This record gives sequence, structure tokens and C-alpha cells, in this order.
Amino acid sequence: MRITVFGATGNVGRRVVAEAVSRGHEVTGVARTAVRLIGLPGEGPGSLRVRAGDATDVDDVVASITGQDVVITATCPSPGDEAGLVAVATTLLTASAKTGVRLLLVGGAGSLTVEDGGRLMDRPGYPPFLLPIASACVDQLAACRAHPTADWSYLSPPDLLVPGDRTGRYRVGADELLVDADGESRISMEDLAVALLDEAERPRHHRTRFTVAY
Repeated sequence: MRITVFGATGNVGRRVVAEAVSRGHEVTGVARTAVRLIGLPGEGPGSLRVRAGDATDVDDVVASITGQDVVITATCPSPGDEAGLVAVATTLLTASAKTGVRLLLVGGAGSLTVEDGGRLMDRPGYPPFLLPIASACVDQLAACRAHPTADWSYLSPPDLLVPGDRTGRYRVGADELLVDADGESRISMEDLAVALLDEAERPRHHRTRFTVAY
């Protein structure tokens, strides 16, 4: 497959690139500036090329993804620029619809529902510093659901997403936060990348949100 990854230099993006190349895919990693792409990991039977691009410019995105099979976005805005997450999603949705390329978005966990039916981000004790990005992710998902034609999938990670081991195992859910027997909701970034590439290779979630966790 031919896959373009926006946010390729971020924590999740780098792992998505590495996972895709290891599976033999032709990967294009995109970041705002070319210098940030130096040393991007990618070892395996696939190939990797890099490209500087602006994920808020529709024409630039169309040029990046035309002829691709899948585009994955794992962009993470700087603190104070959370609204940029929605701008990127809107641009990619428009470009995806224009080109017919499927779009996979890595979103947030805050809007996942918990046992009482409310949202994770509304629970007492939810870290206040995470509320701006959680709210932006709510708007990001709303932009996806409002788009009339783009073929998108939205992956919400569990509550805890950290660097770790690649086990290749995970559970899949829909809109509810997945927790294990100890009440924890977690996955490694490496296994989140596995789940993304599994969805890219074997699409199961068209125009809907899904989540994964151990």
C-alpha cells in the first residue's frame, strides 16, 4: 500500500511510520519542515520518503496524497494552538473527499464514555491541563461526523498512551472507554500503531470512531 503520514515526527507518527515500513508499505512521511524529518525511523521491506508540507493547505495536502491508498494523521498541536487540530482535520477531510483517499485520524480519549454514561473528560479529577486538547478532539470528531462524503476512521486511544513494547495484541471497542480487569485503560504507542496499520490494511470502521486498549 501507499501511505502518507501527517505528523510523522511526533510520538505516535514516528511509530506509525516504522510499523508501516516494517510491513512493506510505501510510506511518505510529512512534517511542516523538512529538517524535522531527518532520521525518521523506517526499517524493513517497505520504503520511506519524506516531504515537507502544510496540513492546513488543501492544495498542498491534495498534492501529498493523490495516488495514495491511505492517509494517516497523527498531528499534535502545541499548547495554546489546540484549535489547529480541527483545522488540520477539516483540510484533510476535504482533500480526502477530493482524491478518494481513505483517511485515518488519531484523536483523543476524552470524549469516550465511561461506566456512568458520561465522558471521560467530564469525570472529577480529569487533569485540567488536558481539557483544551480534549475539547479540540471533540470538535475534531464532530468535523469528521459532519463531513458528507470523506471515507474516514477515527481512532481514540485509551486513557493512558505511553511508549512501550510492541506486543501486537489489543482489544477493539467503539465509543466506550476500554478498561482491563484492574480498571486501567492503556496501550503502548507501538501497539496503537499496530492497530492503525491493521485498520489501514483491513478496513472495518468506515465513517465511525473506534478505540483500542489492552
